[in-house]
Amino acid sequence: MWSVVSSGGVPAGERFDWYADVISREVMPAALSSERPADFQGEAAVLDLGELRVARFALSPLRSRRTPALIRRGDPEQYQLALLRKGATRMSQHRNESTVGPGDLMLWDTSRPSDNEMLAEGGQVRATVLMLPRVVMPLRTQRLDRLLAGRIPGDRGVAAILASFMTALEDHGAECEPEDLRRMGAVALDLVAACLAQHLDSEDHLPFEVREQALLQRIHAFIEHNLGDPELNPSVIAAHHHISVRSLHQLFHGRKESVQARIRRRRLEQCRADLGCPDLAARPVQAIAARWGFSGPVVFSRSFREAYGISPTEFRALSAEQSCSDRSLCRSAPA
Repeated sequence: MWSVVSSGGVPAGERFDWYADVISREVMPAALSSERPADFQGEAAVLDLGELRVARFALSPLRSRRTPALIRRGDPEQYQLALLRKGATRMSQHRNESTVGPGDLMLWDTSRPSDNEMLAEGGQVRATVLMLPRVVMPLRTQRLDRLLAGRIPGDRGVAAILASFMTALEDHGAECEPEDLRRMGAVALDLVAACLAQHLDSEDHLPFEVREQALLQRIHAFIEHNLGDPELNPSVIAAHHHISVRSLHQLFHGRKESVQARIRRRRLEQCRADLGCPDLAARPVQAIAARWGFSGPVVFSRSFREAYGISPTEFRALSAEQSCSDRSLCRSAPA
């Protein structure tokens, strides 16, 4: 469950001071300033992921500075990695400075002085931030210093997978149980380490378990992106990731499903969703099967029945009946 604070219930003239106080108490001491404090609006929310936390912020442009005195007053001793969702921000830290926009990632260290200015011309700023204790990071501080306040494009490589993961955490984290969130925290740490290592060109310095988990996440993302390709198979996946087919199967060994089982399950889940969608009622069953990579209607029908106990046609009919029943209930409900 997200813990949310919002300036919405605070009188307009007091919102900026209220928000500055919340950030200094709940996140870390910082000197906040705004060119238009009377118009300020801000919201912050935090979700626990075990050793990590993820936060989301939506706020009017402001400037945030961490001075040596403020660091001495309070320091969570974290690396914080932000995915900017909206707006633009410029940061300087440890002799580095850059400006980032939507889709970019940026790393900073709470134990070092910093200056972060959210640019007014970018409008309201939205960001998703992973808060990572320094002690859990598998990369050495001296190497990470090179990335502080630098722009990490979030549209390619491991960074793109990490950005998608952070977006999904913000959008769906509240639906997860605490144990699931702790597992998500472990995945987040592995992806962060792999992303930063890739930008440092030092993946070989990561622990084997971290590199393995990051590779697995890249493979999962590749499978999702290519489910509709009937040629998707272990050989194609292994070649794309520059590993042998044997290594690919070893990577999945001991997990709850093989690579082929994962492909089949995700294709069936996508087909099931399409068959239950009223907007796709006119689309033939075989067209849906082909869209998600099944080689033919016989194979699809047999696989669907094995997974769900009924045929695709029967499932579609039941879904249509349920949809009609739900609409009838809505019409008959009192206003």
